[in-house]
Amino acid sequence: MEIKEKLGAIEAVLFASGEPIELYRLSQATAVDAGTLPSMIRLLNERYEDHGSGITIKKLDSSYQMCTREEYAPQIREALETKKNIPLSNAAMEVLTVIAYNQPVSKGFVENVRGVDSSSVVNNLVEKGLIEEAGRLDVPGKPVVYRTTSVFLRSFGMTSLAELPPLSDFKEKEQLEFDLEN
Repeated sequence: MEIKEKLGAIEAVLFASGEPIELYRLSQATAVDAGTLPSMIRLLNERYEDHGSGITIKKLDSSYQMCTREEYAPQIREALETKKNIPLSNAAMEVLTVIAYNQPVSKGFVENVRGVDSSSVVNNLVEKGLIEEAGRLDVPGKPVVYRTTSVFLRSFGMTSLAELPPLSDFKEKEQLEFDLEN
């Protein structure tokens, strides 16, 4: 393998990983000698510096990780905070409610309860970290099931799902509203 290809392989593995990779694993994955890797990573960092890149590769004990440069932390924080602070739609709140009270559940279950396609809402909730995959059902097609996360609990000020209000509270409120309207 040519040096340009080796540099590309190192960069690709570090980027795809997103987490620190031990020197020996990086060496195995890229077919680059472990003794040569530090100098090649230095070369990549020099290339990033020369081009004004927002990326760098950091050495963490015996591991390496691709990271953003510290000077771009304010911009990154702003982008991520903006994304996190977007209020949830009514549809997202409905899907969260169905999942929280019935978890783990499939998209099909959520769609049955709501009566509409909920795929994009479920995907957005996964992206926001409020729900996560919790395995697969042992039925034909093996659909993915979802559950709430610790981010869900923190976002709603709870320490456990036991703090969810009882469903009977909602049923009583719906009955009262129905009685008042009629």
